[in-house]
Amino acid sequence: MIILAATPIGNLGDASQRLIEALTNAEVVASEDTRTTIHLMRALGIENRPRLIPLHEHNESEKATEIVELARDADVLVLSDAGMPAISDPGFPLVAAAAAAGVTVTALPGPSAVLTALAVSGLPTDRFSFEGFLPRKGRVAYFRGLAREERTMVFFESPNRLPAALADLATALGDDRRAVVCRELTKMYEEVARGTAAELAEKFKDGARGEICLVIEGAAPATSDLSTAVTYVLSLVADGARLKEAATEVAEQTGLSKRELYEAALQAKKK
Repeated sequence: MIILAATPIGNLGDASQRLIEALTNAEVVASEDTRTTIHLMRALGIENRPRLIPLHEHNESEKATEIVELARDADVLVLSDAGMPAISDPGFPLVAAAAAAGVTVTALPGPSAVLTALAVSGLPTDRFSFEGFLPRKGRVAYFRGLAREERTMVFFESPNRLPAALADLATALGDDRRAVVCRELTKMYEEVARGTAAELAEKFKDGARGEICLVIEGAAPATSDLSTAVTYVLSLVADGARLKEAATEVAEQTGLSKRELYEAALQAKKK
């Protein structure tokens, strides 16, 4: 079978007993970076020397078939550099190939940056989405595409791009959208910074160090109360916004039709 094994995301003490036993007895290990795997085994005091197969984003599609065939006759332990394989790390094509070939896939659960960040964020945890790494370009448009997402959202981001990402978040979803920057989770210098998009953009304007998870509050539940939404549109117009822009903003917040809001607000203005 194929065994997906979660590895520590920062603190070596989070290595589970099942992971240690699996590494001690493994004959074949497919890992994101074999050097990292060797370092982990040494740190855990494991003397086993299994066959190591590199499995990373550049070769995982072509390696999947080979590893699946190996797993027909022996267990293959699959590791990413940190956390659970296949979760924004190599592993998904392998699991898909194994499922298609009828090869058993199981997992040794353990550390996850996504769930750890969500748990400590202080934002709702009953419904959430994991969006992976933020795009390098077009983040404002990307965030606006998530403007109506009601679930808490979790992202990975590079520390070098964090200041720009937070500024784009404030531009796209508003200065007051709540967010949390989780930095260096489980490590000595762990930091969990909570605030509005504007506050965090200011706090991290000079950059940050370490591994970053960004957790963002979901949108308020959409309302189907057209009359209340029209009143809000008209209040924005009274504050100086153009009717079309106001209708667009309220439509994004409520989930109502922009055209329907515009027409209803136009009729209300004539009364």
